Amino acid sequence: MELKLTKKQFRYLLDLVYAGNWVINSIRGDDRIAEYDDVESLVFSACVNAGMGKLVEFVPEAVPSREYVEGGIHEAIMDYEDMVFYGILAEELARRDLHDRDVDGEDAELLAQKIDEYMAEFSVNGLENISVNGL
Repeated sequence: MELKLTKKQFRYLLDLVYAGNWVINSIRGDDRIAEYDDVESLVFSACVNAGMGKLVEFVPEAVPSREYVEGGIHEAIMDYEDMVFYGILAEELARRDLHDRDVDGEDAELLAQKIDEYMAEFSVNGLENISVNGL
């Protein structure tokens, strides 16, 4: 199979592959899914031929270089993780407020409204106003 990309598209592909492998494997410890690591290595090995040799190291397999890893990709991943965290927290708190009743029809609108209220709060104050009773 052959895939033709511009240099810019290839650079975006590196980010997508790295971020995808990070999501899948970063929490797995020693139980990583090797096939994803292999694909990441294969894609990053193409950096040399693409004129992006600074973005890859060979140890002995191709891995993202320190320059790549420290170049901003983790800020993008952290932004995503923050939004997922706040989104899940907002929904869980909204469901709690509605006493975990089934949400359909009017209740679905109420749930969405409560989620929006929590998201607005988190947008302004983060976790500053969150407390846990009993701790």
